[in-house]
Amino acid sequence: MLYGRFAQNWAFKPFNIEGSDEAMETIASLARKTCLSRANRQALTDGRTSYLYKEMGERAASLAQALLDRGLQKGDRVAILMSNRLEHIELDVAIAWAGLIKVPLNYRLHPKEHEYILEHSGASLLIAEPDLLQGIETKITLVTTEEYEEWIAPYPSTIPDIKVDEDDSYAIMYTSGTTGRPKGVMLTHRNFISGALSLIMGCGITQQDVIGHVAPLTHGSNFLAQCALLLGCKQVVFNKFEPKDFLETIEREKISTVFLVPTMVNLMIHEESFHSRDLSSLRTINMAGAPMAAEKIKDALQLLGPKIVETYGQVEAPMTITMMPRDELGNKPDSCGAVGPFVDVKIVDDQGVALPAGEIGEVICRGSLVMKGYWNQPEATAKTLQDGWLHTGDLGWLDPQGYLHIVDRKKDVIISGGANVYPREVEEVLNLHHAVKETCVFGIPDEKWGESVYAHVVLREDENVTDQELIELCKNHLGGFKKPKGILIVDQLPKSSYGKIMRKEIRAEYWREIQ
Repeated sequence: MLYGRFAQNWAFKPFNIEGSDEAMETIASLARKTCLSRANRQALTDGRTSYLYKEMGERAASLAQALLDRGLQKGDRVAILMSNRLEHIELDVAIAWAGLIKVPLNYRLHPKEHEYILEHSGASLLIAEPDLLQGIETKITLVTTEEYEEWIAPYPSTIPDIKVDEDDSYAIMYTSGTTGRPKGVMLTHRNFISGALSLIMGCGITQQDVIGHVAPLTHGSNFLAQCALLLGCKQVVFNKFEPKDFLETIEREKISTVFLVPTMVNLMIHEESFHSRDLSSLRTINMAGAPMAAEKIKDALQLLGPKIVETYGQVEAPMTITMMPRDELGNKPDSCGAVGPFVDVKIVDDQGVALPAGEIGEVICRGSLVMKGYWNQPEATAKTLQDGWLHTGDLGWLDPQGYLHIVDRKKDVIISGGANVYPREVEEVLNLHHAVKETCVFGIPDEKWGESVYAHVVLREDENVTDQELIELCKNHLGGFKKPKGILIVDQLPKSSYGKIMRKEIRAEYWREIQ
């Protein structure tokens, strides 16, 4: 059994629970054990409402019954469209107990993007905040957060007797695609537990930790939530990131572990009240979501001390392909860490041949962290998963100690404030305008967000359009964070001898001063 030796280390008690019929450990089975063994431990708080693990488990059981009473069956999809709320975490438990699959939606996406994901995933139910539904047209059954409490109240707090296996899908998480359409990444119970155990080991999380969720619970912070669920930690949920309030709450709630993207780290350490707060409880900042310049890492470490554990992953292999221990980041600020415990990593050339240490190639990995595949996209799955190896699309090299160094993003992804933006998505929207001949979208330096979206556009002969009109076009089709910060109308785009637009050359003009 994959997790047997870890169970002893983290006090997962080997008792039987009536109705438990999982083939192996799953989020469902581990949640049962935690809600029983940590029953009187505080589970959740948002500063207004708090639940013990016993109370959260009872609510999650009632919620699971409510979901099944809607006619949902094992393997059906439940879409979730909410900002950070306590409901996210009890939904994680309820969906596991009901044998369902969650489809978390990034509330920053455009309504048309939400509509595509809802249709493509085949979601049977959407649970959403009313304010986030504006502009979304769907026939999917809806439960709003306003009716949530009334909805679950009549149902008994009895965990459904649903058999769940560790290789069953637990989530379909959508990632922007380089072909213009997002892909649904199927992650299993095994994937989530592997990621959680990796973070527990790399971040040194214990049952006494207090975990704060200020980054979106639809993304990276959700994997820390799984760590808390496995161990029975207290979790503090923030609705949004406000640096001053965040620092005050760390002090008040004695928060010890958080997930932050580099933008948040920078905003936190430059907040006026940073030096006046008692942050002694804060032991670990799991930083991921975007690369951080080596000099900025050194500045952060000087102010924070050795608290940052940097991790590298993708939705297809979440969070922990590599992990940089807190006491080593200062010595290797240009590396994203050593290979994690549930993956193997190789660097390969374009023919798939493994390269020796020091040589740059594509990063590929395999193991229990790696996704099951893409939902209803067998061709994309076959292209990305080859002989069990996930081809990440990132370029990097391994040093003699086995630490990974990412040098470029093969797929040209732009990472703005921790959110991925793929140039092809934006280019396809720009090309909708009749005046546009061709486009090149790329990331430019941004002091606050790390990168911002920018575009060079060539117009058709005798056609005219302003940069602001094109930006407005993007605003009407894409989430706000994908909208170009600026657009430059140019006469032509540089191309290779094969006629391919030389994106790297265009991008380099804007990055030359900070290289």
